[in-house]
Amino acid sequence: MPNPASKRKRDDASDSKSFRSIDSFFRSPKKRQPQVDICTPAPPGNQALTDEELARKLQAEWDRDAAPSRDGPHTEANTQAALLPQSVERKGDLQIADSPPKTSGVVPEKKTKGVLSLQTSATTEDTISMSLPLDQPPLSFKPSTYIEQLREFWGLEGGRASYSILARAFSLVNSTQSRIKIVDILVNLLRILIEGNPDSLLPAVWLATNAFAPPYVPLELGLGGSAISKALKKAYGLDNLGLKSLYDKHGDAGDVAYEAKKKQSFTLRRPKPLSIKGVYDSLTGIANSKGTGSQENKQRIVEQLLRDARGAEESRYIVRTLVQHLRIGAVRTTMLIALARAFLYSRPPSATFEVYLQPDLMNLKKDELSNLYARAEEIVKASYARHPNYNDLIPCLLETGISKAVLAKCGLSLHIPLLPMLGSITRDLTEMLTKLQGKKFSCEYKYDGQRAQVHCDTAGKVSLFSRHLEFMTDKYPDLVSLVPQIRGDGVSSFILEGEVVAVDQESGDLLPFQTLSNRAKKNVEMSNIKINVCLFAFDLMYLNGEPLLERSFRERRELLRSLFVEIPKRFSWVKSIDATSTDSDMILNFFREATKEKCEGIMVKVLDTDVEAVETVGLGSAIKESSNIAKEKQKGTRKRALLSTYEPDKRLESWLKVKKDYSTASDTLDLIPIAGWHGQGRKAKWWSPILLAVRNPETGSLEAVTKCMSGFTDKFYQENKEKYAEHGDNVISRPSYVDYRNEPEVWFEPQEVWEVAFADITLSPTYTAAIGLVSEERGLSLRFPRFLRVREDKTIEEASTSAYLAELWRKQSARLQIEGVDSMQEEP
Repeated sequence: MPNPASKRKRDDASDSKSFRSIDSFFRSPKKRQPQVDICTPAPPGNQALTDEELARKLQAEWDRDAAPSRDGPHTEANTQAALLPQSVERKGDLQIADSPPKTSGVVPEKKTKGVLSLQTSATTEDTISMSLPLDQPPLSFKPSTYIEQLREFWGLEGGRASYSILARAFSLVNSTQSRIKIVDILVNLLRILIEGNPDSLLPAVWLATNAFAPPYVPLELGLGGSAISKALKKAYGLDNLGLKSLYDKHGDAGDVAYEAKKKQSFTLRRPKPLSIKGVYDSLTGIANSKGTGSQENKQRIVEQLLRDARGAEESRYIVRTLVQHLRIGAVRTTMLIALARAFLYSRPPSATFEVYLQPDLMNLKKDELSNLYARAEEIVKASYARHPNYNDLIPCLLETGISKAVLAKCGLSLHIPLLPMLGSITRDLTEMLTKLQGKKFSCEYKYDGQRAQVHCDTAGKVSLFSRHLEFMTDKYPDLVSLVPQIRGDGVSSFILEGEVVAVDQESGDLLPFQTLSNRAKKNVEMSNIKINVCLFAFDLMYLNGEPLLERSFRERRELLRSLFVEIPKRFSWVKSIDATSTDSDMILNFFREATKEKCEGIMVKVLDTDVEAVETVGLGSAIKESSNIAKEKQKGTRKRALLSTYEPDKRLESWLKVKKDYSTASDTLDLIPIAGWHGQGRKAKWWSPILLAVRNPETGSLEAVTKCMSGFTDKFYQENKEKYAEHGDNVISRPSYVDYRNEPEVWFEPQEVWEVAFADITLSPTYTAAIGLVSEERGLSLRFPRFLRVREDKTIEEASTSAYLAELWRKQSARLQIEGVDSMQEEP
């Protein structure tokens, strides 16, 4: 048996030449080399000094050399002056101070040039920002109490809001799972920026939403794990073994940076303070760095960000931002809510729009305050749904506040995709007919393809976007070339929506989505296209400069079919029939035809809006819907008026999906794999069972719902174990945004959606899915879950929600009560 000493020698001798990710870097430590400072000769003798001992020795020598040039003895004031920000000249790895800064209360009599100063890392913390009580309720939080002091502090740093205030908010958000608390923290953060430094509001929103550009702009950081590993080593004096040890212990790159910064006791200079705008500009600089030398430039920017981080919390969130995984649970909807509420309370110093005084808001009843919040939130959400770009929304809010002007100024625009309207799921045709009883509706084929949004302006420029708002014009040059042919007389500009489906150009037969997915994704040349497609159009949202969202579906469809030209096997309309709930036989035959034609099922859409749904006027259909919902709650009824207007980013029952998968005996859910355990016996080398979760869009958390170990093939087990390798990038430490009461063997990075069938839903004391929706103490779980497939067409933001799971449970309960079965049974 090898002794520990020989084992250490073998470990030290291992040398890995490739760095694919931060985790693979940690797991493959290079041979440790003695660190030699090229600027400082080695100390005499065989005993080497540590970094801190060497720094202290140098400091003592510099103090002695500088002593004759100073007036008077060494004083506390001189010590404080040495710890203040300094203008520095970079010489190798050393920082030479040109002169101490001018600061009120501490003014040295003589400036000493070329004196190096040993800085205590703890003194670099921004204690003002990090002590802000951002977790107070907005009704009692007063930004004016802190803004004057913050502005004075920011003035010393160039006048911009410091990044530390953002790190403070992130830290508070990360410490709670309460949606109310998260919103309150963000509202208070935004209010301070609105009143104190409006120019920092936009970059703060981008950073808080873990992005730096809208989804339709193809811009990526392009940072590898090795770049961050090298930066951590260089900025914080870590070696390979130290970095690996920290990652083994914490499992999160941000937490590694946090611990490394805490252990950095001294630095040769005080960091240059990070500002919110400066960090955002650094990210865009990294993303825009292209061509020769771009990787070196990106590396320098990352290193500088880490060096300038003043404190462990800043380091943590800088790194998490760089790896594009902020992990604070603040989803897009939460940010839009926070923006709406913040602008009810606050405005920039130069703005003239009206805001509510805190005493007036405190005098409102709870329902009155909720209604005020709801109206403001609907305006902001509706504007973002039509124009999903903070670069346009934030300046508009700063100028006009919460008003109708936001929807007018920041509304539907060409070449900026709007968020698509979504359909609700129904179990079968019977349920669909019950919901739409007495209504006129259209049944359409639900093609097995890729949803596409087509924009064309008066100059003939064409843009194509996916349902996730991804820019995919380069993917479909054949569709782009088709646009001039389908545009009829009198059509100058438009936005239409349809389904891109792979077709056999000879027979016209529809091909499955798997065939379409085999097309190249980028820079497709017409001559290289082997898989032909047809665009089946089903909606028209914009025509000749006029938005059509407020028009009924019947009107929009009529305009689409009368003004555009059909081209067989390349551009056509979705196949459809108009019906009512009394035409059940005709609808059943149509559904069978759709499934026979290899479609997923049918979409059912209300043709005309209910009369009662248009009682309110003024802020668009999204606001009307919100008002109607409020009225229905007051009346004690849950039935909503059905709108035939196009409602971006809403899932309403005026659009219903009836899929062949849902018409079978068992329901299915789209769940997110979040953790796993080693299997038993033959499955010991694989992950089995696997923990699955639903998402809670209200809190941004993932709620555990079941363990699945059925439906997997050996090939899938192998591929899944490779994807979620124990020491790979996709295995993480316990995430704060996951709600589960036990501890699995490994946690997965949430990144994919699985379709899962099950027998029924039960109340559970273990799982947290939908807790509070059906029971205050117990969540919901699934009995006999079975894996069906990976939903490659869905992101985790489209996974099944806890509210939908609760709705299925209520339907099951009602059905079982009719059958005389106790629906309140718990899982064994």
